[in-house]
Amino acid sequence: MRINTTPNSYTDEAKSLVHRLRTYRLIRNLLIGFIVVSVINLLFSSFFYTPKIYTLSKQRRELELRYEILHNRIQASQRKLEQIRHRDNYVYRPLFSSDTLSIEGIYSPYAESKYYDEFGNMPSPLAMPLWHDIDQLARSLYLESRSMDELQILSKDKEKFSTAIPAVWPIDRTKMRNKIGAFGYRMHPVYRRWKFHSGVDLPGRIGDPIYATGDGVVEYIERSRARYGYGTQVLIDHGFGYKTRYAHLNKIHVAKGDTIKRGQLIADMGNTGVSTSPHLHYEVIYKRAHVNPINYFDKNMSAEAYKSLMNQIQDANYEAE
Repeated sequence: MRINTTPNSYTDEAKSLVHRLRTYRLIRNLLIGFIVVSVINLLFSSFFYTPKIYTLSKQRRELELRYEILHNRIQASQRKLEQIRHRDNYVYRPLFSSDTLSIEGIYSPYAESKYYDEFGNMPSPLAMPLWHDIDQLARSLYLESRSMDELQILSKDKEKFSTAIPAVWPIDRTKMRNKIGAFGYRMHPVYRRWKFHSGVDLPGRIGDPIYATGDGVVEYIERSRARYGYGTQVLIDHGFGYKTRYAHLNKIHVAKGDTIKRGQLIADMGNTGVSTSPHLHYEVIYKRAHVNPINYFDKNMSAEAYKSLMNQIQDANYEAE
């Protein structure tokens, strides 16, 4: 059989082949060009700023500068507030013989979850320190505002406050028979472990007079001969957040609701309650917290007298509760 091959058929096939080759070359060249342009763009963006990257970089620097300025302003405000706080604690409050105001938890940081946004995302590392600083500044301002409000009240009634503050000895010091039992943690004589002692123990004899250390009103009286707790005791409310407790008494000379003056005889020393020998357990309570009564004994005493007083204090145990 003979195949018919004409010049026209060869020409058509050649034309088709040439067309396909041209198409492949075009696609290849386009791909190579795209790859080359991509590589050049990558290299260029790695070593040179594109207009978009330049704009973003400029915005970032401006944002960082604003954060730094805000941080410096917050720090400056904190320093000014600390100066006010220092004057509050070491100038204003000593004038009124008032303890430093403390609010529980005021310096405790918030939980990190407070700073999550509605999608549960944390702020940027740049913003997080500022949030902490702003929150701390706000709480410090609140504390100082409360303190200034309290000082304003004290300043309006300074004369009354000066007589209400528990500022004298509750016993005749010349009649003390032993050293003062210290305030604070001490070794328990029975349980042999450290236990907090909420007042000071002033040893003496049964029947020694006990005096009110400031003006006030008798809030509570307990007459008890039981060998537990405070035994016979008197609690006086002096106002301005102050109360005093006189415990282990033998006899009480006042009644609940009586108005008391500083230096007034209120009771006799005893040995009631959990007590190993006659003494007065004396407490100063400020805003429901026990404070060291030694700091209130005769605030005008000299440095030598204060040092002598400190030498009289020891971890004596006149109680075994």
